[in-house]
Amino acid sequence: MAPTDDTTGELSRLLRASLMTLAETGQVDAACRMAGEACRILRHDQPRNWQIFNALLHRLSARAPAVGERRAEEARRL
Repeated sequence: MAPTDDTTGELSRLLRASLMTLAETGQVDAACRMAGEACRILRHDQPRNWQIFNALLHRLSARAPAVGERRAEEARRL
């Protein structure tokens, strides 16, 4: 479903593209968290735009590391 043709719709398109780019650089977890936050913000007042981020979140979450894997990697970096 396409976003609405208003300011929120334009910003949603920009944020979605940015989150996809972030995920492509290996920051899938961060992109998922931000997509989830966008869902929370848009859910009640902007259902068409919410659906865009909900779909993105589901698509990206399949590529996100498991919670235990992410924590183990963070510990190795320290």
